[in-house]
Amino acid sequence: MGTTEQAVEQARSAGAYAHVVDGSELVSKRTMLDAIAAQLSFPEWAGRNLDALYDCLIDLSWLPRGEHVLVWSSHRVLAEHDPKAYRGIGSVLVAAAQESGERVFRAVCTTD
Repeated sequence: MGTTEQAVEQARSAGAYAHVVDGSELVSKRTMLDAIAAQLSFPEWAGRNLDALYDCLIDLSWLPRGEHVLVWSSHRVLAEHDPKAYRGIGSVLVAAAQESGERVFRAVCTTD
């Protein structure tokens, strides 16, 4: 972990697209899912649950080919307010990052 700025710079220097989710005010599963969907331009038809999150993260066909890095700043805010949602979303991010395709997904958490 480092700063959000460092994570974005590292992603961009590797040729990846960086998508920043500011977690400083995201205190529920719903708000976090909405923020991820907005940053990754999920289609309107995409659901807002963990299964839909996973399905979208391993697809990303609406985004340019290449690597897409979700930079989740202030991730501990959700952990403090909704530990179950934090664990669930974290598990989905890890699982989706293990899948590969034309659009590679990675997630990075930062503390700022």
